Amino acid sequence: MIADRDRLASTAARDVALECLEVGIEAGHPRTVVRDAVSLEGETLRIADATYDLSEYEEIVVLGGGNAAAHVAVALETILSDRIDGGVVVTDDPVETERVAVREGDHPVPSERGVDGTRDVLEAADAATESTLVLAAITGGGSALMPAPAGDVSLEALRTTTDALLASGADIGEINAVRKHLSALKGGRLARRAAPATVASLVLSDVVGNDLSVIASGPVAPDESTFDEALRVLERYGIDAPDAVAKHLERGAAGERAETPGPDDPVFDSVSNHVVADGMTVLEAARDAAVERGYEPLVLSSRVRGEARDAATTHVAIAEEVRVTGTPVSPPAVLISGGETTVTVRGDGTGGPNQEFATSAALELEGGGGDEGGSRDGDDGSDEAGSSGGITVAAVDTDGIDGATDAAGALVDGTTVDDVDIARESLAENDVYPYLEARESLVFTGPTGTNLNDLRVLVVVE
Repeated sequence: MIADRDRLASTAARDVALECLEVGIEAGHPRTVVRDAVSLEGETLRIADATYDLSEYEEIVVLGGGNAAAHVAVALETILSDRIDGGVVVTDDPVETERVAVREGDHPVPSERGVDGTRDVLEAADAATESTLVLAAITGGGSALMPAPAGDVSLEALRTTTDALLASGADIGEINAVRKHLSALKGGRLARRAAPATVASLVLSDVVGNDLSVIASGPVAPDESTFDEALRVLERYGIDAPDAVAKHLERGAAGERAETPGPDDPVFDSVSNHVVADGMTVLEAARDAAVERGYEPLVLSSRVRGEARDAATTHVAIAEEVRVTGTPVSPPAVLISGGETTVTVRGDGTGGPNQEFATSAALELEGGGGDEGGSRDGDDGSDEAGSSGGITVAAVDTDGIDGATDAAGALVDGTTVDDVDIARESLAENDVYPYLEARESLVFTGPTGTNLNDLRVLVVVE
C-alpha cells in the first residue's frame, strides 16, 4: 500500500509506524467493513442491526457518492449479486462494477463531471417508487464529489465558495452547513427526492462524532442547520461569497426557498442510516498491530481537531512524557489518534493538514537524534535512544489524499529537520510538501478505497 516502504522503514520504529498505518487503513476498506456489516440469508437482508425483507421490494438500487462509494458498490454486488437492479455512485476512486454505474467526480473541489454524475444520482432517486429499496453508499468526500448547485448558483460560484471555506480554517460542520444550503442533494434532499422509497444507508464516516448530517453533507439524513446558519459561517470567516451564493442564502433565510428537511420531516419515516465504519475502526486495528509488534498501545482520541500544527505540539508532548516518565504508558509504546485537523491558509504553498502536523512534530523533535541508531532486527527499538530520538511520528489521511496533494501524509523523527528556520518558514507559508519531499519524508499510498479521517501514530522507545 505504501510506496517505497522499504526505504521509509529504515528503523524498527519507522517500520512499526508504517505497519500501523497500513493495517489501520486496510481495516477501514469497504471490502472488510461491508462484509462484516451486511449479510443475505434467503430473502432477509441484514445491515448492522436492521433487517429488510427483500420480497417486499420490486427493485434494489445503489445510490450515493464519496471516496469509497464505488468500493461499497462492489462489496454490495458481491453479497447481493443480481438482486441489485442498478444504481449510480459518484467517486474519485472508480473501480469496475457489474450492475451499478460509476461516475467520476473530483475532490476536494467540485467539478463539472461531478455535477453530471450527481444529476444521474438525482434522476435515479426521482425514479424510485414505494416498492424500491435504495441502498445509499455515503462516504467521506461525498460533499465535493456530489455537487448539485441549487437555484441560480453556478458550479464556479460553488467552487469559489468551497475554496474559500477550505482555506479559512472552518471545520467540516461549518463548511457543510453552507454546502447543504447551496445544493439540491445535500442536507437530506436526496432522501426527499427518493421518497416514498425505503432508504437504507451504509455510511463510512470521516467526521468526528459521526454526525450523520455532516458526513458527505448528509444527503439522506435530517438537517438541523439553516440558511441563517450558513450565512453566519460566511460572516464568521470573512468569506466574500459570489453574489449568486449570497443571494441564494439570503432568499432562503427570508423564507423564499425551501429549508432542508429536519428531523420531524415524514420523509425520514422510511430512512435508516447505518455507520459501518468510522475513525475508531482504523484506530482499533492500528492498536492491535502495535500489540502484535510488542508495543504498549494507547489510543489518545478519535476526535482530535483544531489547527494541525498545534495538535502536533500536544501529541509530541505526550510522547515525551511517555518516554521520560512512563506516564500514562511505558515505552516501548505506540500512541494513536484520529479525527480531522485543519489548516488556516495564510501562505501560497502546497501541503495538507497531516503534512503540517508532521512538520510541526519534526520541529519539536529537532536535535533529538532521531532513530538513526535503530535496528530493524529487534522490534522493541531499545537501542534507538537519543535525547528525543526515541520518538517517530507518522500522520496520514486515510483516503490517501492529504489536502489537495498526491501525498497521504508524512513520516518524521528527530533527524528530519536539519534547518529550523527553513522548516518554520515552510509552515508559515503553508508550503510543507516540498520541504518534506526534499527530505524524503512524504508517505504515498495512492487512493486507498476508504476515507475515515486522519490516522496519526507516534512510536516511542526508551
